Amino acid sequence: MRIKARTLEALYALLLLLPFLFSLGVFFLYAFLRAVYFSFTDYNLFSPPRWVGLANYWALFQEPSFLLALKHTLLYSLVVTSLQTFFALILAIALNRPLRGITFFRTVYYLPSVISTAAASLLLLWLFQRTGLVNQALSLLFSHLPHLAGFALLFLGLQGALVLWERRRGRRTPFLDPGLAAVSLLGAFLGTSAFQAWGLLQAREVRVDIPWLPTRASFLGLPYPLWAIVLMNTYTTIPTFMVLFLAGLKGIPRTLYEAAALDGATPWIMFSRITVPLLRPVLFLVITLGLIGTLQLFDQVLFVGGSGGAPLESTITLAYYVYGNVFPSGATPRVGLASAAALVLAGLTLVIVLLQRRFGVGEKGWS
Repeated sequence: MRIKARTLEALYALLLLLPFLFSLGVFFLYAFLRAVYFSFTDYNLFSPPRWVGLANYWALFQEPSFLLALKHTLLYSLVVTSLQTFFALILAIALNRPLRGITFFRTVYYLPSVISTAAASLLLLWLFQRTGLVNQALSLLFSHLPHLAGFALLFLGLQGALVLWERRRGRRTPFLDPGLAAVSLLGAFLGTSAFQAWGLLQAREVRVDIPWLPTRASFLGLPYPLWAIVLMNTYTTIPTFMVLFLAGLKGIPRTLYEAAALDGATPWIMFSRITVPLLRPVLFLVITLGLIGTLQLFDQVLFVGGSGGAPLESTITLAYYVYGNVFPSGATPRVGLASAAALVLAGLTLVIVLLQRRFGVGEKGWS
């Protein structure tokens, strides 16, 4: 009996997939089923598990720390996914132009994505300490605010005067003409220096001492420490999604833009009617990956909450809540409760991705 070639190919493919399927079964399916079982017990790592039914799930939604972690996770996911998607798309469009040296700039903009989480977290701690670079930069900014305001006013005044003079001579000069802007910048610098020398502009010492990390203060529902993590994660994830958008932009025929330009379409019309519709599959992928990654925020919170001294109420997320209940400091582990929280996190991730696919950007477009 001869075996068909297609059957042989399928058997060969299955043979190659066996190591992956084995590891998937051991490290995912088995662990998932064990977590489901433990979520219905009071297991604490030291005594045999005892069946408690839905008590863990009921206790979760009665516990303030879990509700706070749920709120932080949802807000963080919404903010970071929106920011990284928007800026990655804008950056990809800017780097999709056939300019000299564009490969160098693409490489430079991609470099932040290779920074490890540990290194990025340590950099975050250094920047946002009370004596860190952020507070020092703000102190310098507010100390020289009169100089900056004077420089800006002089620049706008000189630029406006030069543009009006050029237009009176019959030249259609834009307000931010590069040549005139260079002259205005030089004039504003010289004018600001002169005012400082005459004593009309003086710097005043301002010391900014904002506790960015060891604080419970919040803005728009998110504590300051999580806003710092928002900035760090947005900075390190934008390059990866930028590459995905670049790949999608390369697949859009240039003839579509040329035809639209001949019809008198503006850049905004070409962006909204050509670029965005043809990038919908990539948008779906980027938003989905962003949601999954942000909902599982853990390692940065561990660094900021531990080394940074941020209080637990300001940094707790669902993933950190699970970790804190399995490995509590000086208390009995609550593995059953942690398993229930982990399953809630998994279910929440699945529901949000499905809702995004149904009502947001689907694989074939806006639903």
